[in-house]
Amino acid sequence: MEGKIRVLVAKPGLDGHDRGAKIVARALRDAGMEVIYTGLHQTAEMIVQTAIQEDVKVVGLSLLSGAHMTLFTDVTRILKEKGMDDVLVLGGGIIPEDDIPKLRESGIKGIFGPGTPMDDIVSFIKENVEE
Repeated sequence: MEGKIRVLVAKPGLDGHDRGAKIVARALRDAGMEVIYTGLHQTAEMIVQTAIQEDVKVVGLSLLSGAHMTLFTDVTRILKEKGMDDVLVLGGGIIPEDDIPKLRESGIKGIFGPGTPMDDIVSFIKENVEE
């Protein structure tokens, strides 16, 4: 698996809708990335621990429940506390425009809503991760 970008796709919180996360995970895999999917109902701590164990370059968070301001920022805060500042963190789901600047300030580098072409996500990752 040498040379592949390792991506963790995670569903924080109580959101039980994972179709979008699975579609993104499959698209990233098909683009040649190594993808680890955590499944539903992950805490921020669980996500960061998995990112550490799997030595990922990217963490993609998917959330439709509206708790993105808390859960996404918890993940970025804990990643920083653990010294993982170099991990590219992406957010996806239903995210109001007003929340995007605050999420970017917290460390979410890419934000992708419903209907985003998969090629856009793949390109963003490839442009922002050094292999």
